[in-house]
Amino acid sequence: MNWTLEVVIVPVSDIDRAKAFYSERLGFHVDHDTAPSDDVRIVQLTPPGSGCSVVIGKGAVPHMEPGSLKGLQLVVADIHKARAELVARGAEVGEIEVFGGGDPSVSGPALDNVGFFFFEDPDGNSWGVQQISSRA
Repeated sequence: MNWTLEVVIVPVSDIDRAKAFYSERLGFHVDHDTAPSDDVRIVQLTPPGSGCSVVIGKGAVPHMEPGSLKGLQLVVADIHKARAELVARGAEVGEIEVFGGGDPSVSGPALDNVGFFFFEDPDGNSWGVQQISSRA
């Protein structure tokens, strides 16, 4: 039996600010923005190429403190290209780090599994971006 992770709820304090960050700064696709009442609003966004989306909203999502979600992780084939894209979109991201040491300026498979950079959304939810250029 396959088990797929389809949605992660990200707690935010300002839905419109978070929607703009995830769609404009990170390039996530806005799947839908639904407000069936004044007390309920659900915004679902999906990273390019991902089978898992994030949901921000109010009323129909579990209560979590904004900024309390830590350690979300995106995987990309080229960490230098991914970082440059986010910087060009105006996102504030950390420098590339190599876990276990090594030169972060190298490219290609040398950074697979060990090359990362990190950032936070406007509420302080934290994300990591890891390079894995090919899967076994």
